[in-house]
Amino acid sequence: MPKLTVDGVGEFEVPAGKRLVNALVDDCGVDQLHACGGFGRCTTCRVEFVAGEPEKMTKAEKEVLDAKGLSATPGVRLSCQITCDADMTVKAICRLEGSGRADAGGRPGDAIEPTPEWL
Repeated sequence: MPKLTVDGVGEFEVPAGKRLVNALVDDCGVDQLHACGGFGRCTTCRVEFVAGEPEKMTKAEKEVLDAKGLSATPGVRLSCQITCDADMTVKAICRLEGSGRADAGGRPGDAIEPTPEWL
């Protein structure tokens, strides 16, 4: 099982292949935002990688990061477009607490959506 370390929260073993956004919520107890429901449209599920950033990226993630001007920020990725396939360390930078939102968003499905086109 991959090890997911969340800066300031702890270290957790998570099921291989689980979406990072769901691992943060389910396994790490992080109040991670995911306003669009994990469809790679809104950027509220952003995390910052400290270590173990995946090399591959979905087309949906690249397009939304480019559109929001975030693609030039090193290590910033969308947790809804990443699976836990290896050890990684992240900072949860978009949390419900302090966001002013009523809730974190609809629960993302188990599989990456939209169907990934890997770059």
